[in-house]
Amino acid sequence: MSGHGTPIPMISRKCGPLNGVANVPGDKSISHRSLILGALSVGKTEITGLLLGEDVLDTAKAMRAFGATVVDHGEGNWSVEGVGVGGFKEPENVIDCGNSGTGVRLIMGCMATSPITATFTGDASLNSRPMGRVTDPLMLFGAKSYGRQGGRLPLTIVGAENPVPVTYKTPVPSAQVKSAVLLAGLNAPGKTVVIEQEATRDHTERMLQGFGAELTVEETDEGRVITLTGQPELKAQTIIVPRDPSSAAFPVCAAIITEGSDVLVPNIGLNDTRAGLFTTLREMGADLEYENLREEGGEPVADLRAKYSPNLKGIEVPPARAASMIDEYPVLSVVAAFAAGDTVMKGVKELRVKESDRIDAMAKGLRAAGVTVDEGDDWWIVKGQGFGNVKGGATVESRLDHRIAMSFMVMGMATNEPMRVDDGSPIATSFPIFEPLMAELGAAITREA
Repeated sequence: MSGHGTPIPMISRKCGPLNGVANVPGDKSISHRSLILGALSVGKTEITGLLLGEDVLDTAKAMRAFGATVVDHGEGNWSVEGVGVGGFKEPENVIDCGNSGTGVRLIMGCMATSPITATFTGDASLNSRPMGRVTDPLMLFGAKSYGRQGGRLPLTIVGAENPVPVTYKTPVPSAQVKSAVLLAGLNAPGKTVVIEQEATRDHTERMLQGFGAELTVEETDEGRVITLTGQPELKAQTIIVPRDPSSAAFPVCAAIITEGSDVLVPNIGLNDTRAGLFTTLREMGADLEYENLREEGGEPVADLRAKYSPNLKGIEVPPARAASMIDEYPVLSVVAAFAAGDTVMKGVKELRVKESDRIDAMAKGLRAAGVTVDEGDDWWIVKGQGFGNVKGGATVESRLDHRIAMSFMVMGMATNEPMRVDDGSPIATSFPIFEPLMAELGAAITREA
């Protein structure tokens, strides 16, 4: 059952070479943060290349509900007239964040140190995800939260009237938790400190500095120590959103496993905390090149050229790399099915609490397609079968998870029999142009009646 309306069954068939240019959407992480920090700034923030997926559009609606003026000027160009740090008004209605764990957790953080109350909900998938990992540190600032059992949505946060700064060591590597704490620290006096033992994507730190916050990052024996001085006046910025490496993963991986393919994906963000998949693919023997390396808006970017790579080998992915590619493990497991030997993925327990239990979802789907998978609480192993040997022919439950749906559509491009998903509608949350973009490259993905 879809949380996005009527379910859309989809099928992907073996196809000829994928060729052309894949202009994937803007980076989802940066799009969320652009809207949120624009709303917390003084002046008008101009954004170019904003992702127009449902997740980001829900964040735009939320910023309007908290008092910011958010305008869509068309073709990915937006403006946000901010209310300043501490300027959020109390929303009149429940804030619906749809499918977005990033959106809801970051928004909770930035309102938790203002004396207002807000109630959050989402679709069936988001409402099943744990929020305690965010609400627990927010309570240290003085906020209160009231949710369903297990700290699940719908959930109400009562912001702190007299917030205090905190020092918080993240118990799990999570950019969402880190970001929620830093955003809460904006409206707390003094210095808020976040200590993470494993580095996670650092878009929040980069963008806070870009908007004028006083923030330092120090590598210590205890971990990565981020110190934010509270109650700054953030200044509006002009932001060019790079294209999303997590979305790029799908045409890139499709090209690697589809015979004769040569696909260029331009303007992709290559932040070190996001590019783990591309490093891993190259270690597996993928023909993947970076062209025109440069920097835009404080973020490293490049054009990626991906070609069919028939000599892939299984590898052990370093656990320390997990945070930089956590959303890409599903599609990596698809590539691993076509490699020679085992691909071992450890330290990935975060996959158990994403939009779905992604280890379980991918393992069941791969097994149904004839691939052997071993799994544990925080690890899994895909036993590669080599090109031409992956059967396919399965119908897989997407579980309201866009990345599960897209991963199996990629798989179907190279399996001997077509792959189906029961519902492709969640794809619109992050990659609304997935179907036409892949079709233009040469994929055979269709909707079933």
